This record gives sequence, C-alpha cells and structure tokens, in this order.
Amino acid sequence: MDIFLQQIINGLVLGSIYALVALGYTMVYGILGLINFAHGDIVMVGALVALTVAQALASSGLPAPLILLLAAGAAILVCIALGITIERIAYRPLRRAPRLAPLITAIGISILLQYTAALIWGKQYISMPELIKPAHFVVGGAQFTELQALIFLLACAVMAGLLWFIKASRVGKAMRATEQNPDVAGLMGVDINRTISFTFLLGSAVGAIAGVMVVLYYGLGHYFMGFMLGMKAFTAAVLGGIGNVAGAMLGGMLLGIIESLASGYIGDLTGGVLGSNYRDIFAFLVLILVLVLRPSGLMGQQTGERA
Repeated sequence: MDIFLQQIINGLVLGSIYALVALGYTMVYGILGLINFAHGDIVMVGALVALTVAQALASSGLPAPLILLLAAGAAILVCIALGITIERIAYRPLRRAPRLAPLITAIGISILLQYTAALIWGKQYISMPELIKPAHFVVGGAQFTELQALIFLLACAVMAGLLWFIKASRVGKAMRATEQNPDVAGLMGVDINRTISFTFLLGSAVGAIAGVMVVLYYGLGHYFMGFMLGMKAFTAAVLGGIGNVAGAMLGGMLLGIIESLASGYIGDLTGGVLGSNYRDIFAFLVLILVLVLRPSGLMGQQTGERA
C-alpha cells in the first residue's frame, strides 16, 4: 500500500506537468485543427531561459522565491514572443493549405528550435542551481517534498484559472466561437487572427510555466528535452480528447499515474528490467490503445472530419 500511494503521488506531480503542456496542443488543435509539434520545443526554450536566469541570479543574494519568479517571468515572455512569431510567420500563411503542409511545417519548426537551442546553450545538460532545499513530508508511509506539493498545487491553480478564463471571459468565448466555426465567428465580429494569436500566446505562456516546473523537478535542462515531453503531452491530449481543454487536464493526470504505476510495479515484477528506464514505453502503449479503441479520447466527441 505504501508503494501504491507513493506512485500515485509521483504520478500526480508528473501528470500535472503533462497536463499543462497538453493544454497547448489541445487549444491549438481545437481552433486550427493543427497538431503543433513545435509546442514541446517552446516548452524546452522556456525551461532553458529559466535555467539561464536562475544561474545568473543564484549568487546575487536575492531571495530564492524572487529568483524563481524572475526566471519564470523571463521564460513566459520569451515563450510568448516565440509562440506568436511562429504562428504569424509559419502557420498563418498555411491556414487554408492542405493539412499536410502545416503539419510538416510544425515538424520543421520543432527541429529548427532544437538545433537553435543547441547553438545557444550547447548540447550538454545544464544544471539548475539549488535555490530551494525542500522539506520532506510523510503521509501514510509515502514521502513527498515541498517542491512536489508546490508543483502540483500551482499546476492545478493554473489549469483551474485557464478553464474559468475559457468558459467565462469574453476572449474565451471568442476562442470557443472560433473553434466552432471561424467564418461565422468572423461575421459576428470576432477578430479571428487576433483570437488565434492569443491562443498561441496562452498556450506558450502555460508551456513556459510547465518548463520551469520540469527543471525544478528534475534539476536539469537539455536542448532535446522538449521532444519526449511534447510527445507524452500529445499522448495525454489524445487520451483526454484532443481539442477538449478539460480532457487534456484529465489525460495528463491519468498518463502520469499510469506511467508511475507501470514503471513501479512492472519494474519490481521484472527485477528492474522494465523499470524507470523503460517508462516511456507505457506512455506510448497508452497512445496506441486509445487510438485503436477510442480515437476521440475519453472526453472527446466523435466527428467525421477529425475522427
């Protein structure tokens, strides 16, 4: 029971990060029908920017919370600028093109961001300075740290705020109208270009927050870290129902729990042969099963065009 509870805690923390990244995929797909494979690399850029700022300020004598806020703020600003630029230059001209063209462009942008990051930060792993020494807590025989609790609670707060914003705000209503029918929404006075740009802005900002959480959680950053993180977040979006914001949140949480439970228990059963080193297998097994058994996801709706 202790092992089960420990894996659930680990899975919730990991799943909350997946959910934040998955939101970027699902919002863009909901409005444009585009799978933005460059989103994971936008998260990577945010993570590396936060690492750079944290390293520069680590010896400044500033309080650790202020350093983290400045690092997160810089990451959010850079990711917002990057997301809007990519939408304006790479995706907007292809909005009416066949779907294969923006998909290939998204993959090209992903590769471009990876190797641009490699030129700027190098190909070595970058360590996060130890700004916080989190305390350990024990609940029911399972351990978790103050940092894990902070990541989970902050992620839940961001997701709840985003869900409220999309449901209740005027801009959120414009986003939902654009998702339903862009042409009709434009006739009703919605600025389609601005709404789509704001969607990229919002997804990039949330992705930057997720990138900061990743480097805080693992203590490392790398130019290629966005690829696997992005693929798992895409799996979470498909699991929950891509295009559904609440589904992305649910899918991220479930994927984190499934991955943690599978790597923990199956790792024990196989004597460590299929343990944490092979945890990525379980995420993609979930993706295959969802695509075979329920392509629309847990909370997605069956549609003829996107099924």
